[in-house]
Amino acid sequence: MEIHDAAFNPENQTSVVKPYVLSHGTMECYDLGESRRFYEEFLGMQCVQHARRTMAVRCGMKFHIVCVQIGKDLKPCGVYNHWGVDVESREEVDRVHKIALELKDKYKIKQVLDVVDQHGVYSFYIEDLDHNWWEVQYFEGFQHDDMFDFGDRFTLADAKAATA
Repeated sequence: MEIHDAAFNPENQTSVVKPYVLSHGTMECYDLGESRRFYEEFLGMQCVQHARRTMAVRCGMKFHIVCVQIGKDLKPCGVYNHWGVDVESREEVDRVHKIALELKDKYKIKQVLDVVDQHGVYSFYIEDLDHNWWEVQYFEGFQHDDMFDFGDRFTLADAKAATA
């Protein structure tokens, strides 16, 4: 799927910060070399090492993740802190899931969860060698646009009730 126009004008006229783009996020790794191999060979990301212990990771849109080599001080993430990787079909999710199980040891993948239909996507989660979580998913359409086009469907009171 090719995205022809990923830019839009954010509605932030009343905010303190008036950003034009969400540009990046960060994640930790034990070893840049091992992590880079997983990101490029398994996930299909582009990586560039731009500093002694950091590299940028990207795929597609104008957003990147800065991966910082922390070594033994790395703090593992939980599955709710994950990065989403979209593929073009349910069959592709199934194919990648099968290969993830086969290549688990090669790429030091810690966990490969089952494929599920949930929250409107067909997906599964992988915990990588650095305890970062990745969701490989298929969504019919372009989830980024649809999520915001649909607007709020719940209130903050709903969120409080869900965690009570």
